[in-house]
Amino acid sequence: MSNEESDTTIASRGHSTNLVGIPTGLLASVSFNDYPIPLSISGTRESHRSLFERLNTLDDAAEAGKIFQDYMALVFGLDHEHEKNGRRRYHASYLRLLKDWGFDSNSPAAAVLKGWVESRFGLFPTFHKGPIRRFNSPQWIGYMEEKMSSRFNNNTIHMQFDLLYEFCQWVLVRFHAVGKKHLVLYRGTNDLSDQQLIQQLDKRTATVRLNNLVSFSSQREIADEFGDTIIEAEVPVPKIFFYNDLLPSHPLRGEAECLVLGGDYRVKMAYW
Repeated sequence: MSNEESDTTIASRGHSTNLVGIPTGLLASVSFNDYPIPLSISGTRESHRSLFERLNTLDDAAEAGKIFQDYMALVFGLDHEHEKNGRRRYHASYLRLLKDWGFDSNSPAAAVLKGWVESRFGLFPTFHKGPIRRFNSPQWIGYMEEKMSSRFNNNTIHMQFDLLYEFCQWVLVRFHAVGKKHLVLYRGTNDLSDQQLIQQLDKRTATVRLNNLVSFSSQREIADEFGDTIIEAEVPVPKIFFYNDLLPSHPLRGEAECLVLGGDYRVKMAYW
């Protein structure tokens, strides 16, 4: 096996364990995308039972979003920053990190988001400021340093993301994707280096390995603005972490953005 092949094999693996109860290899596969099953992060809904009991009484998605955001602000103290030794201390917030992701998906805040996906779903990132091919590569080391930065990795930020994911899944199943297993989403790009080509099926169809967390848009015309290559994917509902209509106010609304768990996807590509 060549060094390049070995590097790719190492980078493609996920952890042998995760917090969603199915093998990571299956979760990352095209087979899972074809036949998805519901996912749940172990212990999250049980630890916040009162929130989901309250949500289950509601018949309006907008009201549910407001209740969720109020709950997050109360439980995680998101309305203020702490002071330590007379200096204000940054208080990590899921909304702030989503905003930073919107500015730059290779930022330190984005590394924390990718680290959360790695921790909960077992999926290694394949791109952070460059393709990740080896565990000892500069890209992997840089990712590891940034995902553990105390600047963003405080205030139980992973637990905030756990709740956001579970709430997203609850809203999709209850209101916005009733009876659906997939949503068709689009991604525009001028640089295909952040996804690995696994198999070219025909001129317009391929299997690609997407980063462990990746942005899509629900609107084709918006995806067109981000590149000459448009990737169209049928994304399993359980792989959607965040989407445009989830919350009444959030920093990603302008681009109809969806954040999607990665792995191997069979996609259609259009070129301009």
